[in-house]
Amino acid sequence: MSRIGRKPIAVPKGVKFNVKDGFAEVTGPKGSLSTRIPDGITLKVTDAQVTVERESDEKTALHGLARALLQNAVTGVTDGYTRQLDIVGVGYKAEVQKGRVIFNLGYSHPIEFPVPKGIDVKVERMNKPITQYQTTITVAGIDRQQVGQIAADMRSLRRPDPYKGKGVRYANEKLKLKPGKTGK
Repeated sequence: MSRIGRKPIAVPKGVKFNVKDGFAEVTGPKGSLSTRIPDGITLKVTDAQVTVERESDEKTALHGLARALLQNAVTGVTDGYTRQLDIVGVGYKAEVQKGRVIFNLGYSHPIEFPVPKGIDVKVERMNKPITQYQTTITVAGIDRQQVGQIAADMRSLRRPDPYKGKGVRYANEKLKLKPGKTGK
């Protein structure tokens, strides 16, 4: 039994489901997303909710997965997803130019990061208590997987240093810094 798979998905007003050929297309005020439905999984669509059902008990994991992906699609087309990153370090900065983000992260050259369609990126300078945390990047979009992947790719350009904490990190990320060398 899949506890997650049995939960019905609430469909807000303005969201439409269209199921055909093994795909569920979810359309809402922010856009539309298409989600593949695994074999052996069926959807029952009513006006107020969608129920995910499976044919046999062999596909329990796919039952919960299909329901979670559909719930993410509904949330994406209604509210959207955001992920925030902080740039920490003296001289580290980023700026948005014509569909790309240009990073200066202490390398000998700037890094150009292309932003795919459907993703919005904002770079803001915020006054925070610690002066190194002033640049914040906000990645927003309707596809949860794509927003998370873009944020992870940006973080991998300069991962946080384990000794000083300089680099690109998630806004809510807690780092445990290593102690440096001691005299004796």
